[in-house]
Amino acid sequence: MASRRTQRWLPVAFAATVGFALIAGSYTYVSTVAGDRSGCVVLDVVSSTEKSELVKDLAERYNGSRRRFGDRCADVAVTGLTSGQAMQALAGDWGALSGTGSPRPQVWLPTSTLWTGQLQLLDQAAGHQVQTGGEYESIANSPLVIAMPAAKARYLQQQGPLGWGDILGMSGEQGWASFGKPEWKRFTFGKDNPNLSTSGLAATIATYYAATNTSSDLTTADLRDPKVTRFVRQIEANVSHYSDDVVDLLRGLAEADLAGNAASDLSAIVTQEELVYLYNKGELSGGRAPNEPLVAMYPKEGTFNLDHPYVVLPQADVAQRAAAADFLAFLQDDRQQRDFAAIGFRDHERAASDDLVKVVGGNKAAGTLFEPPSPEVVQGIKAGWATLRKKANILMAVDVSGSMTSNKVGNSQTRLAYATAAAKKGIELLNSEDRVGLWAFSSKLDGGRLPYREQLPLSRLDDRGFGAKLDAVRSGGGTALYTTVRAAQRHMLDNYNRTRINAVVVLTDGENEYPQDNDLAKLLRDIELDPDRPVKVFCIAFDKASDLVSLQKIAAATGGKAFDARDPAKIDEAFVKLLSSF
Repeated sequence: MASRRTQRWLPVAFAATVGFALIAGSYTYVSTVAGDRSGCVVLDVVSSTEKSELVKDLAERYNGSRRRFGDRCADVAVTGLTSGQAMQALAGDWGALSGTGSPRPQVWLPTSTLWTGQLQLLDQAAGHQVQTGGEYESIANSPLVIAMPAAKARYLQQQGPLGWGDILGMSGEQGWASFGKPEWKRFTFGKDNPNLSTSGLAATIATYYAATNTSSDLTTADLRDPKVTRFVRQIEANVSHYSDDVVDLLRGLAEADLAGNAASDLSAIVTQEELVYLYNKGELSGGRAPNEPLVAMYPKEGTFNLDHPYVVLPQADVAQRAAAADFLAFLQDDRQQRDFAAIGFRDHERAASDDLVKVVGGNKAAGTLFEPPSPEVVQGIKAGWATLRKKANILMAVDVSGSMTSNKVGNSQTRLAYATAAAKKGIELLNSEDRVGLWAFSSKLDGGRLPYREQLPLSRLDDRGFGAKLDAVRSGGGTALYTTVRAAQRHMLDNYNRTRINAVVVLTDGENEYPQDNDLAKLLRDIELDPDRPVKVFCIAFDKASDLVSLQKIAAATGGKAFDARDPAKIDEAFVKLLSSF
């Protein structure tokens, strides 16, 4: 990456240790960074991760500027945390739920006011003081767009103004043929899971606005209208797969572009305009600009704006509120706004730079912007999405080699027990209408000529039955990884369903230990993604012995993703992220 601040999608740890004492009702500490700063107000800020590195840099600039408000100064400390996780932590025990080790903040910088409304509902439900009941100024803005490879985007733009349904609702069977381009085959697009991602949530809300042909005043009655649900379901039907982080979708597209192969089946990705800018600048692909840039498409009905609000929380005392107001003024100053523009944001008043418009092939004005619906409507949309989202066919292949029981996690459970417990918990995230199958694999299965065995055929999900089959698997032998991955993908191709997400999930603690099939290059050729019938492979590596590099190559060849859970504490999180892809 070109600079530290462009690595916004990476987890951000709290980087400074501060000692502080309660003096005159406000937190202060002595800093040697900018001379004698005794008496400065300590202001703790939590920022959404896509901008936290930049905000951290700007806080360092602020702290070193000797800036004062009245007769006071402030020292700002910034922690990065996703908006959804920060919301949950603010609603409960911050120390236990945030996982940051940082103090409870006085300022919150989420990606969108959508999250402030959801925090308000959580506080009300718990009988707590409402923390986010007001209106907030922005520090930056980024509208939601449909990002498409330039050739396809320019072709569609020639057809005249198009809406969400015109673009994302193309028939999965007819696809590009409906626009006179049958050689481009199916139309599928990528979006984030709205339960985990701001862009995914905003994209889902935008489709409801498009369905009702309004730009404001969405109601709970609208959510129940059969015409509206049919419109939303039609769009969701063309999702390739969901993601926990849209940056991963964009990275995969960039890798396929730079490799000149077909390792992506995506015709479009719903994302923030800011990320299209970074993609085209090469910031998501190691500094190499893509061969074919993306173009930002703005649907005719309008779009959603991610407004990056500046939220001062009730726990801020009088001195911290004054410090927060001064830091907000600092962030909105021209110099700092130019830094936001340099990574693809519009300014705090929604104005786009000439460079942004040029790089994303976009518009100076984003067009009609939807007004955020009420928190209750957003909550209803999230609840309804579970039934409207695209359903899945998933084959889960579980490593039952001998190391899965001969080695233990800590001093208690075997790896197999630990992995199956996480899998049973994770499977609860799926829809009852999803179809799930189960295989066990090792280099030696009793009485079988193949190193894998079907434990449960591909069938409608039964949580209890699936869990029982997991508990019944027995271990032994080595890890027949390559043979199993190839066979599992072929099995899913034989049982392919165009109306569903089709995928293989592989859980393993080791590397390939099957001499009859140890050619990784051949495996990668054999499983290479077919854009017309994509079967993606998702892998979880859950031990230090896991061959994560090979798993990443396997996933990349199919357009899937590998999850690193080699730290046992991360396996539940990995399952949540993986199964949220379906």
